[in-house]
Amino acid sequence: MIRNCFCLLLLLCLTLGCNVRHSSSSEEEKSAGTNTMSVNRSTDSFHSPDALNNVFSLTDSVRYAVGYQVTDHNGYTKVEVRDPWNEGKLLQRYLLVPRDKTLPEDLPKGTVVRVPLRNIVVYTSVHCAILDALGATGDIVGVCESRYMKAPIVKERISKGLITDLGEATSPNVERMIEIGTEVVLASPFDNGSYGPVEKLGIPIIECADYMETDPLGRAEWIKFIGLLTGRTLRAESLFHETEAKYLHVKALVQNVEYRPKLMTGKKFGSPWYVPSGESFMARVYKDAGADYLFSYMPGTGGTPMSFETVLDKAIHADIWLIHYNWEEDMTYNTLKADYSSYSRFDAFRNRRIYGCNTNHSLYYEEVPIRPDYLLAELIAIFHPGLIPDHEFRYFIPLKE
Repeated sequence: MIRNCFCLLLLLCLTLGCNVRHSSSSEEEKSAGTNTMSVNRSTDSFHSPDALNNVFSLTDSVRYAVGYQVTDHNGYTKVEVRDPWNEGKLLQRYLLVPRDKTLPEDLPKGTVVRVPLRNIVVYTSVHCAILDALGATGDIVGVCESRYMKAPIVKERISKGLITDLGEATSPNVERMIEIGTEVVLASPFDNGSYGPVEKLGIPIIECADYMETDPLGRAEWIKFIGLLTGRTLRAESLFHETEAKYLHVKALVQNVEYRPKLMTGKKFGSPWYVPSGESFMARVYKDAGADYLFSYMPGTGGTPMSFETVLDKAIHADIWLIHYNWEEDMTYNTLKADYSSYSRFDAFRNRRIYGCNTNHSLYYEEVPIRPDYLLAELIAIFHPGLIPDHEFRYFIPLKE
């Protein structure tokens, strides 16, 4: 039951968006006379971060993400993370200073972070996966809720004791955090949330609000921020540009399709049935994949709880039904009906047009935030199979009897 609740929370964060944490300052506090740029470093070393130069040369604009902004200054780099729930305010301001340089005297108000990061504690599997993709897994010294970490290298290092499990993210083992020499914490902020005793340690807490981006490429572009933090900006930009190119390429495949299958998603969790709102991350992907998402009319970027009857009335004649779930065994039509018999009333059930993504077996949560092109190609292969006939599925499979 606890695992199912946790996985539901992960699913809602990924697909719907959640309300997160109070803001810390107004955007009006931004210093004048700076040039806003994105994240690049003139030289980079993927295998030896300590060999990186300490000059932050920002050459490529952040074009999709709206949640953070980077400005280059003399002796430091300022990263401002916007509060996505309070327009015009900031969640945090980070002042990135090369660890081998003295602190500039004219630093504005903000959290000083020595870079490249070392001895990182990570609260989420998503950010572990990003660090892994950047080749920075060796800098992770601790994680919360290690049972949910699926990146192979991270799991291996946990099993060898090279990464410490600090317990639950809501109440991590602070004493152990100190013992392992934690220098920084990466976390996903939540509205009115608190980091408890960790906030009193004086350790920088970097709040990554990437999951609140509604543009799939905007969310993926947060890899540049973490690349800047870890001294792997060239690697981060290379990965993002590959993602961008592939996403735009497969998106173009459905630009002129005439048939758009009617799409429904999800299932009941208890009484409510949550549907992504029309401006949400997932609604955007469904549109880009050439589907007629039946709840695209819903306002907002989050999700709306609906009754079964409401969903049935709107989606009974849906052509395709996608379900994310976390079960030990793969879902079948029989187990879905056993879960709630009225699911069989939908045309997609009767016509055997249901595809399931078992997040217990796949890297869906870890990959999709930084590789939305994988998901887009998969959805197009489902909605318009003739356009990508040889696609190898990595997340969704047709339900069996």
